[in-house]
Amino acid sequence: MRDVTFHSAALNRDMQYRVFLPTEIPPGRSLPVVYLLHGGGGGFRDWSNYSDVSHFAGTGLILVMPEGNSSYYVNSATRPEDRYENYIVTDLISDVESKFPAERDRSGRAIVGVSMGGFGAVKLALSHPDLFSFAAGISPAIDVPSRPFSVKRLSQWRQHSSIFGPWGSEARQNRDPFVLARSANPGQIPYLFLSCGEQEGLMPANRRFAELLAIRHFQYEFHPGPGGHDWNQWNQRLGGVFQARVDHGH
Repeated sequence: MRDVTFHSAALNRDMQYRVFLPTEIPPGRSLPVVYLLHGGGGGFRDWSNYSDVSHFAGTGLILVMPEGNSSYYVNSATRPEDRYENYIVTDLISDVESKFPAERDRSGRAIVGVSMGGFGAVKLALSHPDLFSFAAGISPAIDVPSRPFSVKRLSQWRQHSSIFGPWGSEARQNRDPFVLARSANPGQIPYLFLSCGEQEGLMPANRRFAELLAIRHFQYEFHPGPGGHDWNQWNQRLGGVFQARVDHGH
């Protein structure tokens, strides 16, 4: 395990990410990379602190866990200094591939996230299909840009408006996975893996998104199952995620 600090041009500040590498890497060999995005209120250490993901580095992968703060991994619609999408797809990938023996093409990159990070993984895969061959949203907060106004969640609404833009705006639509999935070319989009716990409030939105993927003939799989919105459920999904990456993404 190694923590890396690098300067992000998109954010104009130093950022950190954590890396897991196999114990031994044959000389001259390049390895596939899996980018792991944390959820809201978390940080880049979450995957190593709360999941068993380090096990998969031993299978010949580089695991990269970036800091995403509370950005949903998109460029903010109202704060030009918060270009988190550019930071991930340009700065982070470039830094990883300059410092580690990482494969440098689409077939060698996958992106996986939980909750807010699940939203980010799906959104980035839809917006940058040339970068990734596989994307997984584990309990993705897939409906955030399309959630209606609620007085009970006023502070959350304000936060989301600053990130995604005003309700009904083009900026918000450009950051909405439902809108993107309706216009994307299914044949060009990475293989999508979705899962959600049956005790989660996110289940109805995830079912709707999976139905949209089916109607438009995306390559995907959707796994509803028991569990809530927590690492106990998410950990149980990892075996399926990494197996699907081998079967469909690389």
